[in-house]
Amino acid sequence: MTLGFRIRPMTRRVDPALCARAAAVPAANIGDVVNRMQTMRGGFRPFGGRTTVAGPAFTVRARSGDNLMLHRAIDLAEPGDVIVVDAGGDLSIAITGELMMGWAARRGIAAVIIDGAVRDAVALRGLDLGIWACGLTPSGPYKDGPGEIGYPVACGGQVVMPGDLIMADEDGVVVLPFDDAASAIAAAEGHQAKEAKAQQAIDGGTWERDWVVASLKAKGCGGV
Repeated sequence: MTLGFRIRPMTRRVDPALCARAAAVPAANIGDVVNRMQTMRGGFRPFGGRTTVAGPAFTVRARSGDNLMLHRAIDLAEPGDVIVVDAGGDLSIAITGELMMGWAARRGIAAVIIDGAVRDAVALRGLDLGIWACGLTPSGPYKDGPGEIGYPVACGGQVVMPGDLIMADEDGVVVLPFDDAASAIAAAEGHQAKEAKAQQAIDGGTWERDWVVASLKAKGCGGV
């Protein structure tokens, strides 16, 4: 194999039942319980018809402005996978558009996360597929390579390993390492229940606020 131009098969995937649980928890709650350290940077926006997804990462590293390896990844990924594309954050050339993403939807791919740009925005909204990217441009991609499939990638400021749990909604994208995914989702479910109780208090006008004053006084703030 040639470094920078190679394909490695997937050897592990987070359990589908865990992915289903993750999809029921907001990305913000998951991000909170992992100390805000596992969220992709701001700017990832949903462009597809699905706006909440969770699944195992199928990793792709692409040369800026080139989608040859993404084409192959769509054919190799399994239904339910989330294809994560390190496209270098380049917004000048779209990595994908209507035809490729339509094929991904047809193959049952859960989502495609792209650190880069897409095109054909209107058509993408009609697909049964999650698509998160950082921007739009009408400029189309090249198809020459190089690139890699099945190796660690950097996407949105996070290291993503093949098989990691990816959860995305309208707030953005969270990455959970394979070995930590189950405990993180359990903690996020507990956090979600806690926030549900807080919402009940807000709705009832009984949300406790004394802690705000106490915190300000402890920091030496006057006039509270």
